[in-house]
Amino acid sequence: MRVLVTGISGQVGGALMSVTAPAGITLIGAGRDKLDLSRPGSIAEAVSAMAPDIVVNPAAYTAVDQAETERDLAIVVNRDGPAALAEICGTLGIGLIHLSTDYVFDGSGARPYLPNDPIAPLGVYGASKEAGEAAIRDRLEDHLILRTAWVYAVDGKNFVNTMLRVGAQRDELKVVADQHGTPTAAEDIAAAILAILSARSAGSGVSGTHHYTASGATTWHGLAEAVFARAEPVWGRRPAVQAIPSSEYPTPAARPAYSVLDNSSLDNAVAVPRRDWRAAAEATVDLILQRT
Repeated sequence: MRVLVTGISGQVGGALMSVTAPAGITLIGAGRDKLDLSRPGSIAEAVSAMAPDIVVNPAAYTAVDQAETERDLAIVVNRDGPAALAEICGTLGIGLIHLSTDYVFDGSGARPYLPNDPIAPLGVYGASKEAGEAAIRDRLEDHLILRTAWVYAVDGKNFVNTMLRVGAQRDELKVVADQHGTPTAAEDIAAAILAILSARSAGSGVSGTHHYTASGATTWHGLAEAVFARAEPVWGRRPAVQAIPSSEYPTPAARPAYSVLDNSSLDNAVAVPRRDWRAAAEATVDLILQRT
């Protein structure tokens, strides 16, 4: 199985390309120089030239706040690019695995969101990702839309790296404590995708819309506390983290107050690895600190 992976300079794409694929699966990485979602008209030729058996698309416009002022670019990358991918996959008779986000929900729920729960994104980023989902469903039957949340990795711009950078410089921080979700390591998403690909290769594929995150849930404040607790033995100190409401940290884009995702539909369809959010975050902090 030849698997085309987009966005290999991003967190999930990079994680996929850094692991050894199972026997019978060959990963073909494509950065923006080879496949650029901001140029939908070029996508069909690019995919055809690489001749994959399936496409995995973690590439996206992910600057949540910046999207509020770059709406057109966010829509092109997150809607029109995936639409073009779905069209060429349909033409070639191949499947598409596409990553989406918890930000398609408005956060007014009180229990983990199911894949078929009503969607109501609060900002441009979530709306553009929802539009990408709809474009794929309209164009390609053989698709898997995999929503995930609060992604971080050893490399890249993410909350864990930001906390370690800022926490190394300050003795006290203020972090939002009224937004609930599930931090999920990019390497775990990559492992889940490989498990899905292996199942597909064995003839037991999964399709439709599903969720994949780590187990459990926390807040941004809870994640910050976990990061600093893990860093404390190395630093010999631990920054104090003051819990604040979102109203004290206004951002251009509104975030859902509760965006925990229910993973049961995917778990019932295929066996995927899943770590507790705290264990995964601690392991990532260890790797980051080993490099500093």
